[in-house]
Amino acid sequence: MTEYFIYYASINFVGFIIFGIMLAHDCLGIDRQEKQLRYDQTLVAFMCYFLSDAVWSGVDAGIFPVSRFSVAFTAFINFVIMTVITYMWLSFVMALEQIPNRNKPSTRALLGLPFLISTVALLVTYFVKPILLIDENCKTTRVFDAFLVVIPYIYILGVIFYTMRRAIHEENPEERIRHLCIGLFPVLVVVGGLMQILLMPKLPIFCFSCTILMLIFYIQSMEAQISTDPLTNLNNRGQLTRYVVQSSNMHIDGRYTYVVMIDANDFKSINDTYGHAEGDEALVMIAQSLVSAVKNHTIPMFLGRYGGDEFILIAHPAKEEELKDLIANIRENIRLRCESENKPYMLTVGIGYDAMIGENDTFQKCMQRADRKLYLDKEYIKLSLKK
Repeated sequence: MTEYFIYYASINFVGFIIFGIMLAHDCLGIDRQEKQLRYDQTLVAFMCYFLSDAVWSGVDAGIFPVSRFSVAFTAFINFVIMTVITYMWLSFVMALEQIPNRNKPSTRALLGLPFLISTVALLVTYFVKPILLIDENCKTTRVFDAFLVVIPYIYILGVIFYTMRRAIHEENPEERIRHLCIGLFPVLVVVGGLMQILLMPKLPIFCFSCTILMLIFYIQSMEAQISTDPLTNLNNRGQLTRYVVQSSNMHIDGRYTYVVMIDANDFKSINDTYGHAEGDEALVMIAQSLVSAVKNHTIPMFLGRYGGDEFILIAHPAKEEELKDLIANIRENIRLRCESENKPYMLTVGIGYDAMIGENDTFQKCMQRADRKLYLDKEYIKLSLKK
């Protein structure tokens, strides 16, 4: 039993250390948005559970004093922390999905109600008839196991229901995958917990599954931060660099390679007149219009935010007419989005493009040529609007 305790507790301590490293990395970073704070709170809850579970294994192995009270106390702490973990994950998902009124006291009270009811029920059951929770051998019963999982399942089902519904109605394939990952993540954790409760209670499967899955989620989150522009969710400059350095991306057999530069017209006037928050909304509208246009064409493409109000597209059409159709689609999408959202301004963009010519041509040279054509297009649009 001593070996069992050492093994079980060691696994939990490893999980505690790994989550501690992730938490320390987050706390040293500069991103303190609500979603990041909720994620860090979930990490803290997991760390508390790992320590509590290690103590529980000590009682279960007889290393610490065994009594109905000590078993009930450690099991109750596990129950509380397990519920807090799923509650914090639900809070993280609500922040990530930007659910309205999520921070209202009434919303928080409603979300905490299942936890409060189950805690009171568990305490009442223990004081009225403890044998239902702890048997004569001082082991937890199936009734306690039910208390341990029912309320967390309610929170998890809430996450699954919401994210699956969002995924069904989401048109953007990347966003749909994101919703699915967020929803399915807790399912895998629950499967690990059930396997431990029902099949192998002496093996810390729950700790294994939580640590592995949170690491995967964390790595994906870091990759997204490294490669994605936080405002528009498009590829950023770093991802652009990684794309163009691979010759296979820039030279596709049977296709041309065009560099397309896109820049918002009179963007400064939007910031000056309506504020920078509205300016950000305008950039998001342009980005969404670009994504919508790209989805409607089968041309292989890379789309990113180059910086400020400038975007870049690397397209590989079979002929130039396909690219012209795409550009016309982009302009039309922007116009329609402005009209549908009843904006007090009409967004337009300047667009310039040029093709890679021969093996000696470079991306930088092609981009400079496209940039010059971009400003010619912007001047042409200004003159057209004056007329």
